Amino acid sequence: MVKPLELVRKNILALQPYSTARDEFKGGDINVWLDANESPYNNGVNRYPDPHQHSLKEKISRLKGVGVENIFVGGAGSDEAIDLTFRIFCEPGVDNAVSIAPSYGVYRVAAAINDIELREVMLTPDFMLPVSELLQAADAHTKLMWICSPNNPTGNAFALAEIETLADSFGGMVVVDEAYVDFSEKGSLLSVLHQHPNLIILQTFSKAWGMAGLRVGMAFASQEIAEIYARVKYPYNLNGPTQMEVMRRMEENISDKVAEIVSEAKSLAETLGRFPFVEKVYPTDANFLLVKVDNADALYDYLLSNGVIVRNRSRVAGCEECLRFTIGTPDENARVINLLNQYPI
Repeated sequence: MVKPLELVRKNILALQPYSTARDEFKGGDINVWLDANESPYNNGVNRYPDPHQHSLKEKISRLKGVGVENIFVGGAGSDEAIDLTFRIFCEPGVDNAVSIAPSYGVYRVAAAINDIELREVMLTPDFMLPVSELLQAADAHTKLMWICSPNNPTGNAFALAEIETLADSFGGMVVVDEAYVDFSEKGSLLSVLHQHPNLIILQTFSKAWGMAGLRVGMAFASQEIAEIYARVKYPYNLNGPTQMEVMRRMEENISDKVAEIVSEAKSLAETLGRFPFVEKVYPTDANFLLVKVDNADALYDYLLSNGVIVRNRSRVAGCEECLRFTIGTPDENARVINLLNQYPI
């Protein structure tokens, strides 16, 4: 069985994290705060926020059914956790990571920033998970394996059993990015997190929860790895107003909105498939559709000239001549269909 702490860089294990003023506070009836060189004039944001996001983590714990001790909360959506994962496990210029391709581009960017080789393994032509090829791509210096499921930009989720097989067979950490999991019927790996000590699961409030502007993401891992994330992160990585706003918005019931997006995705996929210039609409478990068309650049420019922007993925290997359509409101989706009905073939 993989022992995650043995994969952590030695300097990270030895790191003494910065201790904030509030880390040293053990409780008591304090009403004069003179410890952190803050402004004493209350304007709502003059005090430093909770560096460990205790209240937010407790709320996330109840929502996700995962222990507080297994949660890392980061800013910049999931991107902070992605960057920290490379920094925690990979020795620059020495270690490497394996990723599926095509997939989320930040894995490649974060690897390059940290001077880590990223070995990309292409999905099958129908975007299925190449389990054996991923394992074959790893060597003694492979510390991480990145699996985005549901995958961006292909939209499909992989079988949970296949990802568990990777976790059981790989000698490093398997990082599963579940940013779109709320839209998928295949479910999350959170329920088996405790069975795989080398599993890290990323989720975000940016998609189904509609908080992209707040930039809050989560990493779920074993307690020992969650503690490493807390050690490496910058002290106040999530500001106070954001913590409060996320907790407030977590009280909302998003099930109706998620259901409408899933329904709209099915309807839009069926309609798009009828256009003669659409070659294929790929199945999706996310809030977007990958669509292969006759001339992606021309259709992209046509939509853009009519006030609609989609994502042109045609230059991504494996997604040639493909556009990615995020699912909008029913009115927005209807507008897209109306424009496509007028598209000059």
